Amino acid sequence: MIRPGSPLPDTENRSREAGQPRPTEEAQQPTAAERVRTLVESNASATLTIPGTERDTFDNPVPSVPEARAVTPRGDVLLLVPADSLAGRTAAHALHDEVTAVMEITDVAPVSVPQRIRGRAWVAGWLTAVPAEESGASRRLLARAHPAGPTPGPGWTLLRLEVGEAYTDDLWGEAHVEPDEFATAEADPLARHEAELLQHLAASHQEQLRSLCRLMAGELGDCEQPERIAPLGLDRFGLRLRCRTAASCFDARFDFPEPVHDVAQLRRAMRWLFESAAEHD
Repeated sequence: MIRPGSPLPDTENRSREAGQPRPTEEAQQPTAAERVRTLVESNASATLTIPGTERDTFDNPVPSVPEARAVTPRGDVLLLVPADSLAGRTAAHALHDEVTAVMEITDVAPVSVPQRIRGRAWVAGWLTAVPAEESGASRRLLARAHPAGPTPGPGWTLLRLEVGEAYTDDLWGEAHVEPDEFATAEADPLARHEAELLQHLAASHQEQLRSLCRLMAGELGDCEQPERIAPLGLDRFGLRLRCRTAASCFDARFDFPEPVHDVAQLRRAMRWLFESAAEHD
């Protein structure tokens, strides 16, 4: 059984994503619990594994890939999986018993950049089928989180993962997260818009991004004429760019003057960044 404080399966030997720069200590940043919570509530790809269970236990069921995820007020993770998946069949077979499980979420940048995987998160705990008396509330919570997603019904199994511990290895660093930290954390308010916003910046604001990168020329001499600049990450604290020059590839982080909580505030913060960079050109 996985207990809080014990290492997540397979994470001790995971290496950091090759070449991914880390931020300075002075940078404003979301907590590790917020970063994990953001990934759990995002549309990033996830897989669910049950340590010690052979894949052919149920005549090779389909892989356990949650089609929808949501977090309950107490911090449990609701997962909608195909009924004939390994997780779905195992939970049904176990009836009211708890099954140890690990969910791995992979965060991939929504724009083309070198080292495109921005990080991973692992959430481990105990998996059970949602009992009938709780299915109505759980379905409504999933529907709010994924209004365009699949509807629980025939062919689907609704599971609950009670979080025992979590771990993240991402652009900010590596960290363990305790269950109470995960339960009280909130997802980043810009997360649901991040992919669209980064793609827009990449397609329509290259010159403004170059002006930001040129601010780094004093610290990195070859930044004056970058070969390529891509917006890599966006959160309520700031914008991260990945700059590639003839000699190197590096990240540059630009903090907003204050944290933003919606797209309207983000527009003002981005305007402030671009105007500040223009003054130094």
